[in-house]
Amino acid sequence: MMSSFESNTPPPALARLSDAERDRALKVLRDGVAAGRLSHDTFVRRMELALVARRSEELAVLTADLRSEGRASRLVFGAVEAVSGFGVRLRRAWQAERLPKLLLPHPGTGHPLRIGRDPANGLRLSHETVSRVHAELTRQGGMWVLRDLGSTNGTTVNGRRVIGAAVVREGDQIGFGHTVFRLSAS
Repeated sequence: MMSSFESNTPPPALARLSDAERDRALKVLRDGVAAGRLSHDTFVRRMELALVARRSEELAVLTADLRSEGRASRLVFGAVEAVSGFGVRLRRAWQAERLPKLLLPHPGTGHPLRIGRDPANGLRLSHETVSRVHAELTRQGGMWVLRDLGSTNGTTVNGRRVIGAAVVREGDQIGFGHTVFRLSAS
C-alpha cells in the first residue's frame, strides 16, 4: 500500500514549495538521523521524497514523527546528560588516584623506555595481556611520546587506543593490554 506522499497522482495546481520550506524539512530529517530516530535507509528515502515534494503537506507527512522536543524537554534532557557526565568524570577521577604510578624516566637519559614482557625491556610487565615488546616511551621536543610497537592487546591513553603514537603528560592514564597506570613525574 502506498502512502499519501508516494502516490503517482498529480497534485492540484497550488503554489510551488519554497526552497526554505524544503530546506527546513531536510534539516529535520538530518537531525532525525543524527539523533538515531531514523535509519539510514529511511532517511535516504524520505530525503528523496522531500526533494520531489510539491506541496507543504507532503513535507509535513515526511517529518511528522520527527518534531523536535519542546524547551522543557531539552532542559530536562540536558540536565540529565550533565549529571550523568559528572558521574562518569567523578568515577574516572576516583579510579585514577587508585591506579599504580608509572614514573616518567629522567628527561636527560635520551634513551627510549621499552615496555613489555621481555626481560630486556626497561620496564618489564609480566601480565599475559602485555606483548613481549609492547610499547616505547620517549622524550621528543620537550614532550613525552608513547608509541605502540604492534602489540596484540593494544596501548591506551586515557581510555583511547593508541594508533602509532600519542603525546602523554603527567596524570594521564596509560594502559598496556589490561594493565593500567597513572603517569607521574615523582
